[in-house]
Amino acid sequence: MDYKQWALSVFQIESQAILSLGENLTEDFSHAVNAIHQTSGKVIVMGVGKSGIMGRKIAGTLASTGTPAIFIHPTDAIHGDLGMIQTGDIILAVSYSGETEEILRLIPFFLNKKHLLLSVTGNPLSTLAKQSQYHLNVKVEKEACPLELAPTSSATATLVMGDALAVALMNLRNFSPEHFAVFHPGGSLGKRLITTVESVMIKENLPVITAESSMKSLIETMTKGKLGIAIVVNDTNHSIITGIVTDGDLRRAMDKYESTFFRLTVGEIMTSSPKMISPQTKMAEAEILMTDYKISALLVAENQRLMGVVQVYQVNI
Repeated sequence: MDYKQWALSVFQIESQAILSLGENLTEDFSHAVNAIHQTSGKVIVMGVGKSGIMGRKIAGTLASTGTPAIFIHPTDAIHGDLGMIQTGDIILAVSYSGETEEILRLIPFFLNKKHLLLSVTGNPLSTLAKQSQYHLNVKVEKEACPLELAPTSSATATLVMGDALAVALMNLRNFSPEHFAVFHPGGSLGKRLITTVESVMIKENLPVITAESSMKSLIETMTKGKLGIAIVVNDTNHSIITGIVTDGDLRRAMDKYESTFFRLTVGEIMTSSPKMISPQTKMAEAEILMTDYKISALLVAENQRLMGVVQVYQVNI
């Protein structure tokens, strides 16, 4: 059997479902985005079954991109969680059929409390769609499920509509990587955008050497330091940076000078203008510098006074 063909069929059906969303997009989408953007409350996302799972994802995406949002299961809402819904909150109900009983039972409460009701359904003539102030149509012509029973294309379409809402709101808010980092302090991106070089730099037992030192001393210093570099400092104050020698510099000098190599001094092969950053630099900026200059280590300094070293593996925290 050609299992790959089955997969390709699913890809084709679901991609077509996504492309077709644009045909059913109305001004209700713009109104919904503006309403969410202008509200002083949060977005309450609701759904049951697979629609509930999609709803949780939509709520998570909204919350992580600057739009306060939570998911409440309609059954839990009926049994007390309605108390979590406050004045100004907007309801985003997800139901492909638009006839989910648990959600319909809550509509009188929403109307009585004057909550704006947005809906995501595949049927603009459904009860939920008609009771909503704004309706987002995610109707698909065909489910990828060969039985046309399991929510597949419709689930994908629902997720994409949620992503479209989140992205539109991000653009309205001028949501930046720094904002994203605030909501993702535990993630790799968040750490790089928030963490400063000072908090992760290597600052103990740094491989320092003077320009007058011999090649033998240089090799010993680099070997002991295990950083692939030797930091050249001035003779009178061992914290003022005057240059750097990398393992690449060392290998090139050995090839170039061969028999006279061990008669050289560090100052003759060092790079006198090493790349330096301040301790307050964010790790994300350090990553950009290392990538741009194709280097694996940066010296951390203030007024050329050596503070530490940050390496490329530390950036991927």
